[in-house]
Amino acid sequence: MRSIDWEMMPYFLAVARSGSLRSGASLLNVSYGTLNRNIQALESSYGARLFHRSRKGFTLTEAGMAILPLAESSEEILQKARHRVEGLDRTEAGRIRFSLPQMLGYDIVAPIIAKFQNLYPAIQVEVRITSDVESIPDGTTDVGLRGAYEIDEDVAAKKLYRIAVSLFASQTYVETVFPTAGSNGAGLSWIGMSENQDTKNLMKRAGYPLADIRHIVTDGHMRLCLLRQGCGMSHLPLIFESLYTDICRVPQAEVTLDRYLWIVCHEDLAGTVRVRRFVDFLMQELIDLKPLMQGELFQK
Repeated sequence: MRSIDWEMMPYFLAVARSGSLRSGASLLNVSYGTLNRNIQALESSYGARLFHRSRKGFTLTEAGMAILPLAESSEEILQKARHRVEGLDRTEAGRIRFSLPQMLGYDIVAPIIAKFQNLYPAIQVEVRITSDVESIPDGTTDVGLRGAYEIDEDVAAKKLYRIAVSLFASQTYVETVFPTAGSNGAGLSWIGMSENQDTKNLMKRAGYPLADIRHIVTDGHMRLCLLRQGCGMSHLPLIFESLYTDICRVPQAEVTLDRYLWIVCHEDLAGTVRVRRFVDFLMQELIDLKPLMQGELFQK
């Protein structure tokens, strides 16, 4: 490959994966014009069109399809090279890309990062709050905090403990709305992540099958905010009852152990000083929170 091929491949892959210049530019955090110029330069270099352009977006031509697997292989090799070199690092400095879900981020992990910053001021933590499971092996992120039953990626993974959950509402909602509700939850509102059968089964097991699925919210922290505003009831990690005095468990609510808490990181980076310091610190802080995470189900 000539140097222009290496330089332009990220632009080619971004458009191939997203199907448009605008979406591709967003993926790379570059301007529309920059991406367009680089795609045109790459096509000029090869002397062939790599994309069909239409109102519906960009699709690969035969030439584009031919180089796609080679471009992906080149990307993988470069990422492995970077991780291999980064894995040789022995200093308490540098950047860590850390991804975690909304529900764990704002109230639980933010104070931990603040403590870590005071101990290791030269380590920069790039926090990525997301409801998606970002890939560790392909280099999207370096360290991840997840709630899951199992981890099936090729990563270094530390399983901590199971997270306890219960059904909560605001104190005001329990005091004013529950007394007027009918049997089986009639007249009550549910704040769920979806409106599928899993949610309905969850409502049935909780003893409120006739509650109205009033709001569908995939963002965990937004679900908590709506709950505190008196918009209904929802399942939350048990630790939130110790963080917010204006919420409480609803009548009949049981405490159950849900998914495990995992810390995952790229195997090539697990031995670097900055990643090891961060993972060890995060793990210990989360272990210290286990009594609050599991409540009456806590066992040493």
